[in-house]
Amino acid sequence: MTDQTNFKDKQSSRDIVVVENLVKYYPVYGGVFRREVDQVQAVDDVSFTIKEGETLGLVGESGCGKTTVGHTMLKLREPTSGSVFFDGADIFQLSNKELKALRRKMQIVFQDPYASLDPRLPVGESIAEGLKIHGVGNNKERVDIVLEALKNVGLEDYHAHRYPHEFSGGQRQRIGIARALALNPKFVVLDEPVSALDVSIQAQVLNILKDLQKEFDLTYLFVAHNLAVVEHISDRVAVMYLGKIAELASRENLFRKPLHPYTQALMSAIPLPDPTKKRERIILDGDVPSPLNPPFGCRFHPRCPYVENICGRDEPELREIESGHFAACHFAEKFI
Repeated sequence: MTDQTNFKDKQSSRDIVVVENLVKYYPVYGGVFRREVDQVQAVDDVSFTIKEGETLGLVGESGCGKTTVGHTMLKLREPTSGSVFFDGADIFQLSNKELKALRRKMQIVFQDPYASLDPRLPVGESIAEGLKIHGVGNNKERVDIVLEALKNVGLEDYHAHRYPHEFSGGQRQRIGIARALALNPKFVVLDEPVSALDVSIQAQVLNILKDLQKEFDLTYLFVAHNLAVVEHISDRVAVMYLGKIAELASRENLFRKPLHPYTQALMSAIPLPDPTKKRERIILDGDVPSPLNPPFGCRFHPRCPYVENICGRDEPELREIESGHFAACHFAEKFI
């Protein structure tokens, strides 16, 4: 079965995650009395859906808000406003008891595999910690689950007795994946899971994630800044810029025909595998504006090579330009 056929099958499945108008602002305090003087607009009115069994890639420059989206979706950070529905339940409206029960189905793999593991505990105990919190099985059953989780990510039974510092970066990230999968979740946020790894190890971890997704019918939100990695693992891709989604499309459509100038600039930076061919680079002027004081209108307009008067005046909505292909640009049709 081809990737295209797989994507069509996923298109017909139901939306397991629905994000509606998600906003996350961080207060900035100043003055003698430490009063709130401003807000960092980390995530500003973000909406998207993820279908069951699908991988949605969320990509953008550092500081664009993509990690904050993943953390806020799981309510690891309190949202400013908006809604996130998982399997029909509004996560932000659940009681603490209901949220705890739901967390078994929603897990996260963090970017730094060493910082996310307790250095004082053998990795087997770290993996079993979630099982204890949720009251899964007795001691023997938990040991069996931990060993099975390690086996699923290519590690051996004896690794359960070792400490995090005894592993390589790639092995530690596998342990992080094993810990997330031990509770048998349905949805996993992958927060830049390979960005700290060597390129050769990245491929191994990505292939493990794809194999586990097929085996356990997992749904992923894959947060990354490397477009080549996102292309390898994602079914659809959302491109973020300064707290907002600039473009959202299937992997094939986005990489074949990006409709937002920012996405086009990102694509132009991807090296081609053929050394005899060169891609025409799009060099953007200036730096990314501060989320403390984002530009009026289109947030990308100060750096856009196609800017016109309307861009600095009216904020473009994320609209469907072609079937399943959304872009937040006043002039996206000109790139079709």
